[in-house]
Amino acid sequence: MSSDQKIYVAGHNGMVGSAIVRLLDQREGVRCITRSHAELDLTEQAAVRDFFASETPDQVYLAAAKVGGIHANETYPAAFIYQNMMMEANIIDAAFRSGVKKLLFLGSSCIYPQMADQPIQEQALLTGPLEPTNEPYAIAKIAGIKLCESYNRQYGTSHQIDYRSAMPTNLYGVGDNYHPENSHVIPGLIRRFHEACMNQAAEVVVWGSGTPRREFLYVDDMAAACVHLMHLDENRYAQHTQPMCSHINVGSGSDITIKELAEIIADVVGYTGEIVFDRSKPDGTPRKLMDSTRLTDTGWQAEVGLRDGLARAYNDFKQKISQ
Repeated sequence: MSSDQKIYVAGHNGMVGSAIVRLLDQREGVRCITRSHAELDLTEQAAVRDFFASETPDQVYLAAAKVGGIHANETYPAAFIYQNMMMEANIIDAAFRSGVKKLLFLGSSCIYPQMADQPIQEQALLTGPLEPTNEPYAIAKIAGIKLCESYNRQYGTSHQIDYRSAMPTNLYGVGDNYHPENSHVIPGLIRRFHEACMNQAAEVVVWGSGTPRREFLYVDDMAAACVHLMHLDENRYAQHTQPMCSHINVGSGSDITIKELAEIIADVVGYTGEIVFDRSKPDGTPRKLMDSTRLTDTGWQAEVGLRDGLARAYNDFKQKISQ
């Protein structure tokens, strides 16, 4: 029998989950447990309970989620709220039932109010209306945070569980979704500028005014932050959180306008045509910069710069389309 620590990474085929698996695979004494959607439908409660009962993992990284950009969120709101709530509820409860002591839930920066003060502190949660286009997804992620907090409050002492939540800023990098309609801003722009180069297009149209500011974090930095948070001493974690505000922001600490982002991606890809902004399309939240002081105070820092990360992402995209 193996004495390795068994760690279940839910969502291992996604960008964040795959990065976590890559990092954990480098550690001795760790055995990652994974299941594809075809093998385990995380929205099915009985199937999830059976999986946990048979595998009995020691730790869980809950990176599974239905994700997408503005277009996808506007088109499939019911799917975004239902599937995400079902997955997180099933996993968190089944983890508790099977004796999992440590779990890390991954949320999203969209949990915060649309007009939250910048940079956004964790205490801003539930202090104002959400951005309308991704409200269903945000509600589901807020529910995941509160599930972890509620299980800790009810069972933390009696069952020695410690369920934590990390809220990443906008992520990008290896393993991203480059779908022409359902992708986030960076992979969407990478595809658009690449195709413009291939077709020698005179211009590339970017949604919105280009003025909103966004913060971006390379996915391998996010994976490192997750492992860091999971291994942080319980007392030290408690020093930077509260029982009903227990999530921790994970960001790079700086933001950039969409216009500036588009210009950098065009340069990385090698596109020299004109960039046009379609102001009839929604901008979303005007600015979204996370205050990651809680995290950096524990000793973690991002390592991959934006231009370097974008170059890595573009190489990943080229590899994908060449397969």
